[in-house]
Amino acid sequence: MKSSRFSEEQIIGILKEQESGMSTAEVCRRHGISSATFYKWKAKFGGLEVSDARRLKQLEDENARLKRLLADAVLDNAMLKEIASKKFLAPSHKREAVAHLQSLFEVSQRRACDALGVDRTTVRYQSRRPDDAEARERMRVLAGERRRFGYRRLHWLLSREGISMNHKKFRRLYREERLQVRRRGGRKRALGTRSPMTIPQGCNQRWSLDFVSDALTCGRRFRIFAVVDDFSRECVRLIADTSISGARVARELDMAITERGARPLMVVSDNGTELTSMSILRWSKERNVEWHYIAPGKPQQNGFVESFNARLRDECLNETLFTSLPQARSVLAAWRHDYNHHRPHSSLGNKTPAEVAGKISGAPGWGLTPNPAVAPTPNRGHHSRMRLYS
Repeated sequence: MKSSRFSEEQIIGILKEQESGMSTAEVCRRHGISSATFYKWKAKFGGLEVSDARRLKQLEDENARLKRLLADAVLDNAMLKEIASKKFLAPSHKREAVAHLQSLFEVSQRRACDALGVDRTTVRYQSRRPDDAEARERMRVLAGERRRFGYRRLHWLLSREGISMNHKKFRRLYREERLQVRRRGGRKRALGTRSPMTIPQGCNQRWSLDFVSDALTCGRRFRIFAVVDDFSRECVRLIADTSISGARVARELDMAITERGARPLMVVSDNGTELTSMSILRWSKERNVEWHYIAPGKPQQNGFVESFNARLRDECLNETLFTSLPQARSVLAAWRHDYNHHRPHSSLGNKTPAEVAGKISGAPGWGLTPNPAVAPTPNRGHHSRMRLYS
């Protein structure tokens, strides 16, 4: 509202002139005001002295100030209720909250920052970091192709393609893109005493084998026979069938020996009926291969193939619906090739099993001479049942 050009003291003085005997028209003409303005002043300030007018002005100003404070408090309360259910820890979240309050309540940036208790420099900060659009896009593509790979393996794959960056920066971009892999939970297991497993010092010194079970979409169960080289972590065999007997296991091991051109010095397995059959005992004696059986109920003693089984189930079996046995064999063959030749293995220094096997395969006596410190003769008893007497 437009302020008057007369102060309260002047208005009271004009009213006093009319009370002293001057006509209203003369007073209005003298001060250049209309009669309506004069009577409005008289209704408001009639009978007041200058001190009373000043006190009334102070009361009006105080009342206006209190109204503004009350309106500000109500507005702050409404803004806080709008974001009460949200947590703002990161600076980006705080910037989004301030912008939201500015657009919703039509307040200034300063007012929104005061309501949230946010420093204005945080809101006005402009990042000078590069957006890394190419790396982010390639990261999303690789994460879509390999959904169970974490940031370490994705970092290794990107660095192999020529996109190199610090692992801490890569993890930040990985987290900003929300590509974290949710770890699948499992049942709790009792932890007993553990001892570190001896690692072989060359390929074909020790093979580990085990069975994995899965089902087709029709509900029919099938088994997967897996053989792993404990040194190079290479998947030697990956066979799927509805039934795999001990004779079939021996035949598959012969085929693996033919393909690799060398036999293992030792084979480690659990105490399954197929692996304790007469066919396996006869095969181990004829091929002169030590067969070590782990203690019953101790799968950690066969940790290499158990780790491989976990990766197989997490990255292949849980990600694929198998409609038929031929389709399952085709998928497993493709995954085995990718595992051996392209998938980085953290325990191998992010090298592939094929790379490690290629570096060792040319060494003199590769796969032929035993290493007593690495592949010791197993203890007799229930740990090793591979003696066959003639």
